[in-house]
Amino acid sequence: MPRLLRPRALKPGDLVAVAALSGPLPAAYEPNVEQAVVVLERMGFRVRRAPLLEAGRHHWWSAATPARIAAELNGLLRDAEVRAIIASDGGQTAFGYLDLIDIEAIEADPKPILGYSDISLLHLVLYARTGLVGFHADMAVPGFGGHWQAVPATRRAELEALYSRLLTGTEAIGALPASPSWECWRPGRAEGRLIGGVINRIALVQATRFAVPLDRFDGAVLFWEEMGGQASYVWSYLQVLRHNGILDRISGMVVGVPREIAGLETPDASPTLAEIVLDVLGDRDIPVLGNVDVGHAGPNLPMPLGIRVGLDAQRLTLSLLEPAVRPPGATPPTG
Repeated sequence: MPRLLRPRALKPGDLVAVAALSGPLPAAYEPNVEQAVVVLERMGFRVRRAPLLEAGRHHWWSAATPARIAAELNGLLRDAEVRAIIASDGGQTAFGYLDLIDIEAIEADPKPILGYSDISLLHLVLYARTGLVGFHADMAVPGFGGHWQAVPATRRAELEALYSRLLTGTEAIGALPASPSWECWRPGRAEGRLIGGVINRIALVQATRFAVPLDRFDGAVLFWEEMGGQASYVWSYLQVLRHNGILDRISGMVVGVPREIAGLETPDASPTLAEIVLDVLGDRDIPVLGNVDVGHAGPNLPMPLGIRVGLDAQRLTLSLLEPAVRPPGATPPTG
């Protein structure tokens, strides 16, 4: 397998940057950013807001032009004081600057980049190009400052402890905390590297020169989620993965809780999400764990790309079998 580029583990007092890596910050969500800062500081980190994260600033549907967003991201990647980068939100911009990212800066000093939705595109491309472990995880506005504030205090404390261990610990986390929503859609066990994101980005990136090489999916556990659109779109994206050969290579699948997908709420209008998945999988006998806390429904369990996981769909368990970060004194691999 290709090398795995683990970021350095964070320490108490390390600086994390919250940045607008895609969409803008509407003024109404300024309190979410402020609350996210509180959460991150409670985890023991210092927090800096990147300049483009300014309420009301926008360029069309983005926080700024793709070139300006890339310039700011590259500055954070090169800044030795910044030890992690957390996206403020998703959006529709990452495709515009995939060719502008400073790959050498990532290889010289890999850092955790946290986010989902459009940010999952960055995780996929950077994992493919450098082996970087990308953190498909909650963001500032819809996550730390949004969904996290709507759950009971005990769940919030559980999430804070989990994210802190993920970013600072150099031991495998083991089983992720399951929720009542988890379902076994096809029984079985699998072990492999974790790869995935929002399903439309997985499908679309394969049409570009930044496509994830198919061998990265060999034996992998594929996770995906989706928001918006129609149930038929999900079926079509899965068909793209089938035609692309991805579904023939993976050893297991984890499906996130869907959000706002037309048809799924109306039994007469569409099959269930489980029926859609199993229809496309056909006779591929791989375990499928459904309705996992991954994606837009939030809060998110973190899914670190490239990390080896163990999946037991019948027992409803998903375990991180190795750490996502390296010890602070260790150097990143070369070659």
